[in-house]
Amino acid sequence: MDSCVMIWNMKPQMRAYRFDGHKDGVTSVQFSPSGQLVASASRDKTVRLWVPSRKAESSAYRAHTATVRSVNFSGDGQTLVTASDDKTIKVWTVHRQKFLFSLNQHINWVRCAKFSPDDRLIVSSSDDKTIKLWDKNSRECIHSFYEHAGYANHVDFHPSGTCIAAASTDNSVKVWDIRSHKMLQHYQVHSGVVNSLSFHSSGNFLITASSDSTMKILDLVEGKLLYTLHGHQGPVTSVAFSRTGEYFASGGSDEQVMVWKSNFDSIDCDDTVSLQHKITSSIQAPTASSTAQPDFSMHQHVLRSQTCDPSEDFNRQDFQTAAHPQSNSRSSIHNKAAQSHTHRDPTSSSTHQTQTPGVPQNSSHVQEQSQASDGGVHPGLASTLEHIIGQLDILTQTVSILERRLTLTEDKLKECLENQMEIGLQLQRRQGEEEV
Repeated sequence: MDSCVMIWNMKPQMRAYRFDGHKDGVTSVQFSPSGQLVASASRDKTVRLWVPSRKAESSAYRAHTATVRSVNFSGDGQTLVTASDDKTIKVWTVHRQKFLFSLNQHINWVRCAKFSPDDRLIVSSSDDKTIKLWDKNSRECIHSFYEHAGYANHVDFHPSGTCIAAASTDNSVKVWDIRSHKMLQHYQVHSGVVNSLSFHSSGNFLITASSDSTMKILDLVEGKLLYTLHGHQGPVTSVAFSRTGEYFASGGSDEQVMVWKSNFDSIDCDDTVSLQHKITSSIQAPTASSTAQPDFSMHQHVLRSQTCDPSEDFNRQDFQTAAHPQSNSRSSIHNKAAQSHTHRDPTSSSTHQTQTPGVPQNSSHVQEQSQASDGGVHPGLASTLEHIIGQLDILTQTVSILERRLTLTEDKLKECLENQMEIGLQLQRRQGEEEV
C-alpha cells in the first residue's frame, strides 16, 4: 500500500532494492519464469515491468480503466494476463507490451486471473461469485463454477493442470476438477476470509493464507489439514511457494514479509512416487473428504529463536510460529517444522531481522516402530486389512454424496424460506397501504 515494489535478497546480509514508480498501492507482483523481469499491478490502473537490478528500470502502460488486481506470466514468459475492477481480463505480449485481447463476461470486479501450466487455459475469479475457465485460443468461456456463499479472492491451477483451487470469502477452500467440473475437496479450516493460496510443486500440498492470522498447509493426498502456522500479527494477505517448493513466503497487514523453509524435501523418492500416484487418483476421482477437520492429537511444537521443549505452555506470546503436525501415517516424515526469516522495510530498520527458530525433536522412534510392525504382518491379515480399507473407501464416498445432497437440500430450503419471508413482507405492505 506504500506504492513501492521491494526486491529482497535471500541472503540476509545483502540489502534489498526499493522500486518506486507506481502512484498508488501495489496489488500483485510476479517474477517472469526466467527471472529477468518482474511485473507489478497497481491501484493506479497501470502495469509495470521491472528489471530487477540496482538501476530499477521499468516501463509502464495503462492496462485498465480501474484498479488492476492481478498480474500473471504465462509459462513461456511471452504473455501476461491481468485482471481488474473494470470487470475485464486482458492478455498482453511482454516484450512489446501490446494488447492482444480481452475477456468480458464477468459482471463484477475480477480479483484474480492465472494461466494454466500448458498456457492453453485461463482461470479467473470475480466478485460476481463465479470462477470462469477460458480457452486462450478461442477466447471463449468453457465453464463457470459458482460460489454461492461468497466470492473467490484467489484462484490457481494445480501443477498437473487438471484442477483448480479457490480461496473464498466464506472462509473455505475448494478444489475443482476442470474436466468433470465437479468439486473434489472442500476444506472449512479457517475462521476468517481466505485471501491467498499456492500449490506445492509436487502437487501434494496446498498452503492457504487467511484473515484469521494463520496459514494452513493442506495434505491433498489424505484430504486433511497438516499444519497450522502462526507468525503474522493480523490478516495474512498473500502466500506463495517457491518454484522448487523448498521455501514459501507470506505477507501480512502487519507490514512484514516472512520467508519460511518447508520440509517436504525430506520425503524419500519411493514415498514421493506413491504420493504423486495417490494425489493423481484423488484428483481423477472426486472421492476426497468434503470437509477436513484438524487433528491435534500429536504433541504440539512451538518454535522460537531457541530450541524449546514441546511440553511448554502453548499459549505464550513470545513465539515466532507454531506448527501442528497431523496424526497420520506420514507424520514421522514431517517432523521438522517450518523455519522463518522475517524481512522488514529498510525504511523503518537499517538491517534485516532474521530469526532462525529451533528444530523440534524428531520422531525416529515412530519410524522404528512402524518398520518393526510392517515386517511381521501376516499375508492373510494384510488381505483382510485391504478389504476393510476398500469398504471404508466406499463408506467415505457414500457419506460424501449424502453430504452434498444435504447441502443442496439446505440451499433449497433456505431459498424457500426467503421466498416465504418476501411474500409475507409484500402482504404486510399491501395491508398497510389498504389501511391508509
